[in-house]
Amino acid sequence: MSGDGDTRTVRAGRHTVEVHRPDKVLFPGGDGGEGGDGGGAKEYTKGDLVDYYRSVAPFMLPHLRGRPLMLERHPDGIEGPRFMQKNTPENYPEWITRVEVAKEGGTVCHTVCDDTATLVYLADQAALTLHRWLSRVDSVDRPDRMVFDLDPSGESGSREAFAAVREAALLLGELLDELKLPSALMTTGSRGLHAVVPLNGRHDFDEVRTFARDVADTLAAAHPDRLTTAARKKDRGERLYLDVQRNAYAQTAVVPYTVRAKPGAPVATPLTWDQLDDPDLDARRWTIADAVEQARTDPWAGVPAKGRALGPARRRLDALMSS
Repeated sequence: MSGDGDTRTVRAGRHTVEVHRPDKVLFPGGDGGEGGDGGGAKEYTKGDLVDYYRSVAPFMLPHLRGRPLMLERHPDGIEGPRFMQKNTPENYPEWITRVEVAKEGGTVCHTVCDDTATLVYLADQAALTLHRWLSRVDSVDRPDRMVFDLDPSGESGSREAFAAVREAALLLGELLDELKLPSALMTTGSRGLHAVVPLNGRHDFDEVRTFARDVADTLAAAHPDRLTTAARKKDRGERLYLDVQRNAYAQTAVVPYTVRAKPGAPVATPLTWDQLDDPDLDARRWTIADAVEQARTDPWAGVPAKGRALGPARRRLDALMSS
């Protein structure tokens, strides 16, 4: 990286990217904000964001390539306005991959991040958080990921509230194991956890969402005092909501290793199921300061690269539901 202070140039593969105002503060320091522990959140600049995404790119790109993205942009940092970007602006470099997908009444031209240069360019655009489709551009109507979103009840980000998330994740993991579906776990970098199941991409979104909902309903029925699938907040009480709504066409989930727009720049970080036992674990356990170290441990190494079909798992789940 080189430059004159106002602009730096970054070489990434075959492309050179200009980073504008690298010293601009995107994450102000402070007391940790919502859900913070009072220990003080560190200040991070756009240059820090670029450096992080360059470093984590080898681990992050496999989760990005070939997927339409929705970009969460904060041009003035996390304390300024944000906007969600689906359409790719015309001024983006021509070497950035795009894909046009159908929407109600027309189409959307989404950005696709296939390389480190694109990741750096998006960081320069203050796209702090990347949200990915659960399907790929060559088969946008057939997901190869199924996601269960586990967030604590209410708005609390406390350690006590997260204990309920950890407990729900363990119960969900046990059920997925019983269905013989491999699963991977990640912090969201915000308040909860995602459990991700790799699929073979042969089922449409309706089939995947129905299956996910039946899994969630089965788990909630077994633990009605702790878990719920009630869509309305007023019907949940203090129970943890098992959210499967991301399993739908054009819906998105945060990308593994993406930064969240929260004080201290927390990162949505993959972890092993064993790490769920760590008493210090919470949704913001890793930040741009140490997420790359976690990535180097390859926490999802035990998850098969080839996704599963849902047919055998559906038969096992139907048997459970009827017993």
